[in-house]
Amino acid sequence: MTETTAVTATSAKGAPERATNRWLILVIACLAQFMVVLDATVVNVALPSIQRGLHFSPSSLQWVVNAYTLIFGGFLLLGGRAGDLLGRKRLFIVGVALFSGASLLNGLAQSSGMLIAGRGLQGLGGALLSPAALSIITTTFIEQEERTKALGVWSAIAAGGGAVGLIMGGVLTQLASWPWIFIVNVPVGVLTLIATLRFVPESRASLGHRSFDVAGAVTVTGGLVVLVYAIVKAQAFGWGSARTLGLIAGALALLAAFLVIEQRSAAPLIRLSIFRIRTLSVANAVLLLVASGLFGMFFFASLYVQEILGYSPLHAGLAFLPVTAGIAVGAGIAQQLIRRFGVRNVLLVGIVLATAGMVALARIPVHGTYAGDLLPGLLPMSIGMGLAFVPVTLLATGGVTGNDAGLASGLFNTSQQVGGSLGLAILSTLAASKTSSVLNGLHGSVSTAANVAARVSGYHIAFIAAAVMLGAAGVILAVALRPRHLEGLNLEELTPSAVAA
Repeated sequence: MTETTAVTATSAKGAPERATNRWLILVIACLAQFMVVLDATVVNVALPSIQRGLHFSPSSLQWVVNAYTLIFGGFLLLGGRAGDLLGRKRLFIVGVALFSGASLLNGLAQSSGMLIAGRGLQGLGGALLSPAALSIITTTFIEQEERTKALGVWSAIAAGGGAVGLIMGGVLTQLASWPWIFIVNVPVGVLTLIATLRFVPESRASLGHRSFDVAGAVTVTGGLVVLVYAIVKAQAFGWGSARTLGLIAGALALLAAFLVIEQRSAAPLIRLSIFRIRTLSVANAVLLLVASGLFGMFFFASLYVQEILGYSPLHAGLAFLPVTAGIAVGAGIAQQLIRRFGVRNVLLVGIVLATAGMVALARIPVHGTYAGDLLPGLLPMSIGMGLAFVPVTLLATGGVTGNDAGLASGLFNTSQQVGGSLGLAILSTLAASKTSSVLNGLHGSVSTAANVAARVSGYHIAFIAAAVMLGAAGVILAVALRPRHLEGLNLEELTPSAVAA
């Protein structure tokens, strides 16, 4: 077997299994991750059709998205550590099976309650398979040059899946019907399961124990679920309301209890000392803010092309094709630039470029055009995101040993999901507040043109706030992660064995 093309699995009985091509393992892991990332946005364009088909009320329709986000964000850390302890392939298989089965239930849903429940099950499946998939990649690709290439592909999937979701949502909704945005996952999931059982080797952390931190799992999962719920409902309850403040206080109390439990546990769910790895801590803080801006961009850009430019679901989906291409181009360039300029500098350039694109989007007019007003913002933003996702993934996962691969992956995915939920809630609140303020300032009856102008004003505020979030991510990176912090942790030559040593 060659050093760069194959890995050797070890069976549960200790006997060596046949060598497996590493890049085939990457394809399998990315195929599953693509389903998860795509599902976060594929329903956005289809929401009006879902509302009519299952008779959702306006207030309950948001739970088609929120049920998925809530469960996915809440269980990611638990899923990541469970993979380390119980076996990454095992958790990956369970996650793919659960996600695919829930997708079928959603496609067959006959009521709003059935669809919301199915979306929650999808979120749980995603929380199990996503960190397992990333940790499978980081433990499969040992040499840093190969790992950089593999994570470049992974990053393109993670960053571009949201845009592809908008495209597929529009295409499937208009050409078929909304159930197909879920049913399409089923054959992909079955194919992934068959390929995983045949080609992906099992791996788990060499911790010398298999005990499970139940108290830690309950408190951190409960705290994250309550926190995400508070963020999602803050727009309806009001940020200063007793219910919102009570939920946030309850979430913080649970998370504080989790920290106390982890400090005293002999086998903690999260080894808190992992946060002493500066690259990991900074990367997760940066990703939290980057995801906040990115999720908001997809949401408001989709509203603009449909509600202001008057695009059909199909045309709205196709309008995001350049975003997908831009992210892919950025991710491909990043792999080359990292070797020459380093992960920190490439990440900074990506954030700056994405911020500039977001500022351009904040200038979209009421009587705008796609090519003249929207595309000039989408292109630099998408290329910048592609440039940013590769190095931030390397920083978040490159400085840990194989024993903590699942934990690092869970932290990384949690930062992305919670950041997206937080950002979308904040941006939606700001946009709605600005729109209401503009409308309240008008005297007499409000014309259709005035209503459209008020909505666009809200979009402007949302894009400006998203640009501020991206800018803050750049400042944190520049201030908290200096070149000297990478001197003892050379990510360009890093291998897990070097870290362990």
